[in-house]
Amino acid sequence: MLSRVLKGEYDVRATNSADGIVGKIKSWSPDIVLLDVNLPERNGIDILKEIVESELPAQVVMLTADDTAETAVKAMKLGAADYLTKPFNVDEVKLVLRNIIEKEKLKQEVAYLRKANSELVDRELIGASGIVRELKSKIEKIAKASVTTMLITGESGAGKELFARYAHRIMRDTAGGGFMPFIQINCASLTETLLESELFGHEKGAFTDAKSDKKGLFELAEGGVILLDEIGDMKMSLQAKLLRVLEERTVRHVGGTEDIPINTMMIATTNKQLAEAVEKGDFRKDLFFRMSTFYVHVPPLRERKEDIPVLARHFLALYAARYNNKAVKRFSPEAEALLEAHDWPGNVRELRNLVERLVVLESAEVVLPEHLPNWLTGRARGMKQPQQGEFILPEAGISLDEVEKGLIQQALVRANHNKTHAAKLLQISYDTLRYQIKKFGLEKEE
Repeated sequence: MLSRVLKGEYDVRATNSADGIVGKIKSWSPDIVLLDVNLPERNGIDILKEIVESELPAQVVMLTADDTAETAVKAMKLGAADYLTKPFNVDEVKLVLRNIIEKEKLKQEVAYLRKANSELVDRELIGASGIVRELKSKIEKIAKASVTTMLITGESGAGKELFARYAHRIMRDTAGGGFMPFIQINCASLTETLLESELFGHEKGAFTDAKSDKKGLFELAEGGVILLDEIGDMKMSLQAKLLRVLEERTVRHVGGTEDIPINTMMIATTNKQLAEAVEKGDFRKDLFFRMSTFYVHVPPLRERKEDIPVLARHFLALYAARYNNKAVKRFSPEAEALLEAHDWPGNVRELRNLVERLVVLESAEVVLPEHLPNWLTGRARGMKQPQQGEFILPEAGISLDEVEKGLIQQALVRANHNKTHAAKLLQISYDTLRYQIKKFGLEKEE
């Protein structure tokens, strides 16, 4: 009876046997379990105890024909979320379920806000240039319109994720400031099979390691934003499935047959030229057109020089507080001029990493040019600033290890610490790069 009544609002699974019930609960991964106290094979209180001891995340509601307080108190002490006495009213059951779900959402919101507060303090959208102001204005219009997709392009380290998070913040504020998930995944970091499972979820037994049902990120981001980072690296076969999700606004678990409705905004980012990838046949034209309806390009830092000193001061204050360095206060005008003159091939990420290094290693109140690395100032014992593609040996000579280490660091920053990409930039093998990283003690920077 409960299955019939609740199936219209919930995904319901039922069993009338207590045999192996805890194992079934593990495989089903439910949010709520309605558990009868009087079962033919076992006592429901014993099953409740086993569920609690197994640390399963499900909330348990006990069903009992015993209207005495003793059973209810025992169940609540063991960890039951609530209990219902039979015969019960269907509306009463629904109210109990709604209350439990609401409490769980509030817990998730608190956890999310705490995580956001701790992780995003260094991810503010900082910038004084007209370019940043125009981008923020454009993103605000897109976010307030509640569109379903947005594409953000730009070089690695330019700040694409920050603009995606800014869109999420505008959406959340427009909706009244309540809980709105933001879930991110890097499309280049997983195999095609794993990425499909992460995005769309899977059914138990869909593949070798699928030991239980699993919700995908599109479902977990319901009502919020899913960020697909580096979507240009997604395989063509998976692109077709993603297009179907965007067009039909449903997902289907790997190995499943049911279409699950979703209400999730997808933001995709890439440092690749997708139009060129379409021409080469490496990216689906229909998916590109679907995503690029609302399109934002984040220019590299070298094209918005006004942002460099503002970002540098922000990172200096941020890391001085994080590392409790009360000595370092500011950059000298000369040091800021050198920072602004640099092209920053690794963009904002490279600048942030440099400032963090300065805060950790320096103790002067004012950061002067001599505190900046030689590769930035070009002053290494008489070395003049080289032109692009030109390497000039200083009169006094220079350590090859120092040059090599600096180039590896820059390659890792530019490749977002993707060793395969960094090896290609340096035109060396992956194994050689791993050896050099170990040689120069760069594992900590990973």
